[in-house]
Amino acid sequence: MELSHKTTILFSKNQFSSLKNLAKVKKTSIGDLIRSACEKVYASNDREEAVNAVLELEKLKLPVASVQEMKRDQVPFKEIY
Repeated sequence: MELSHKTTILFSKNQFSSLKNLAKVKKTSIGDLIRSACEKVYASNDREEAVNAVLELEKLKLPVASVQEMKRDQVPFKEIY
């Protein structure tokens, strides 16, 4: 993978220490840990993963209706002070 863009991220002492230790254990760089985490969280385009997520939701057998019916059936929010 060609690395062509740079950014600056500020971490607390504890966050940085944790990342540094994890990178040492995994024998990689802090940058690689962060790139990997970003890829997993924000750039997942894995179709199989998305399909599996939908199938898992389907197993829950949640009630489904039209948008209009669901809006009608909503319980109004009432703030309590």
